Amino acid sequence: MYQWERQIQSIVDEIDRCIRQQDSEALTLQALSRRLGYSESYTTRKFGEISGMRLRDYLRGRRLAFALKEVRDSEKSLLDIALAYGFSSQEAFTRAFRRAYGVPPGEYRRNPRPVVLRTKLRPIDRYFFGTEEIGMIGSCQGVKIYFVTIPAHKFLYLEDRESNGYWDFWQRQAEIPGQDYDTVCGLLDSIKGKLDDSGGSEANCGSGQIMAYRNDPKGRLCGWGIPRTECWGVRLPSDYGGGVPPQLRLMDVPEGEYVVFEHGPFDYEGENHVVEERIEAAMAGFDYTGAGCRLDLTPGRLMYFYYDPGRCFKYVRPVERLEGGASGQG
Repeated sequence: MYQWERQIQSIVDEIDRCIRQQDSEALTLQALSRRLGYSESYTTRKFGEISGMRLRDYLRGRRLAFALKEVRDSEKSLLDIALAYGFSSQEAFTRAFRRAYGVPPGEYRRNPRPVVLRTKLRPIDRYFFGTEEIGMIGSCQGVKIYFVTIPAHKFLYLEDRESNGYWDFWQRQAEIPGQDYDTVCGLLDSIKGKLDDSGGSEANCGSGQIMAYRNDPKGRLCGWGIPRTECWGVRLPSDYGGGVPPQLRLMDVPEGEYVVFEHGPFDYEGENHVVEERIEAAMAGFDYTGAGCRLDLTPGRLMYFYYDPGRCFKYVRPVERLEGGASGQG
């Protein structure tokens, strides 16, 4: 099964590449099946088994997700956008857009609001696999430790006080109507102006979505002995005035100082477990007092967690300065 998941992952990566390059000829079932070396019917069946949806439905949803961002962010005509993303006419595009998002594209352009986008499918969810499935080699670069001051901003998020890690978090949310992974990530993906957005369209990897842990006396006791609430959300500018979906919360985060434990890009299949262990060891062994600070356990303070093997693996932990302490970079 894992080999097929890798192949399906290559398909969804290829789909996004073709949509960005507007290469419609490569976006046919025939072309994608040929890439895998299997028949169209077999590819369709395996895609459905792994993803839970038909390939053509996934294609349509991803085209619309890319088109929506063009409607929101560009000044292109709706007809040009429709044709660029594979629709036969502006009318066909409008019908599909309205069906998917409940509003025609012209109205959405005038008044953007959070909607549920079809985020990029991730058959290989890197959070779900352990070393038994993937394997590991013992090479790893060092962990960089440094201080940063993060300006005031807002955090739009979903929370769970009882969950224990990413997998448990989304299992619990799946049991609550409107709070499943696809719905929440689709809503967050549609919001413009995310501070961590690098232009991608996949959760926690380019679209600005991250995990956070909020100091919370009523939250679950974590491995560090700190009561916390797990959150999934996006950082937004302090003057964000857009909509807040009913299942999400919006909090003001004041300017604050943080210590960052960061590892650069790494090979997930070979190095993930090693990098995770190195980060954990660096955090456990860090001499806060010697650095003139202490971990800030004030209720409400957030710790951010960034995970993208192609870019970085890092924890951003809030600190407060000891009297006479000075900030610096190590």
